Amino acid sequence: MVRVEGLSRQFGCLTAVDALSFSVGAGELFGIVGPDGAGKTTTLRMLAGVLRPTAGDAWIAGHSVRGDPEAVKARIAYMSQRFGLYADLTVRENIDFYADLYGVPQSERARRVARLHEFSGLGPFAGRLAGKLSGGMQQKLSLSCALVHEPSVLLLDEPTFGVDPISRRDLWLILHETVARGVTVVTSTAYLDEAERCDRVLLLQSGVAAALDAPAILQQQLAGSILALRVDSPHETERLLRLHPGVRTAALFGDRIHLTLAAGTLWEPVAQHLRAGGITVDSVEPVAPSLEDVFLDLMMARAGE
Repeated sequence: MVRVEGLSRQFGCLTAVDALSFSVGAGELFGIVGPDGAGKTTTLRMLAGVLRPTAGDAWIAGHSVRGDPEAVKARIAYMSQRFGLYADLTVRENIDFYADLYGVPQSERARRVARLHEFSGLGPFAGRLAGKLSGGMQQKLSLSCALVHEPSVLLLDEPTFGVDPISRRDLWLILHETVARGVTVVTSTAYLDEAERCDRVLLLQSGVAAALDAPAILQQQLAGSILALRVDSPHETERLLRLHPGVRTAALFGDRIHLTLAAGTLWEPVAQHLRAGGITVDSVEPVAPSLEDVFLDLMMARAGE
């Protein structure tokens, strides 16, 4: 449903996206993951046909974003990170407006709006001004407007950015329900715990693809073992760990430090290194790698290269 080949975008001397190539199957939930400035928004804007690539091309349902962007726009819905609806229109008026823009027949309106209200929970707020909604409800309204014409491909730019945890959960439930209906979803996120919900993820770093696969496979491929440490001085411990040659990565995870040991490295020499630096380790236990561990490891490896 989505095919990308050598997609690049430059802004002056800055290369925001560098020769990306990947494909997304019909009915797949595909995640584009990376920190701020990784190129996520630029990639989605090129896929949506609103930003012309500097090089390469992408095809949505067989239509080129370079050669026929208008045909692409008829088959997609694009939801930007910032709330872009009309604050002085009600929930229902915004949905009706987008239905008009996309030419949704009047005979279909009632059924589609009822379904959108059902999974978004916006029915009781149909008469409320969009500008008076909470951040999470505004995102649900944006998603409803994007889905009113029943697109083949849904492009979402960090849809849960800045919303509360309950709304984040609700939005992901809506996305999974949307995929179950056969819609292809390409979403970007900076939240790696969210990315684990995707069928496959593309890890971006500085506009370059660092990895692409199912989250579980990426986690299995992580070299070395992961240990979780509880210490009395986490920031100093993190600094000391990064000086040890047998440590691949060390990063704070809440009140613990996740430590990736290089293959063949034992814990005891690392523990001695910490004790020599005056660090007391309260506890240490092996943990299964998360997608965040994988991404940190890839970033450190690329930085070393």
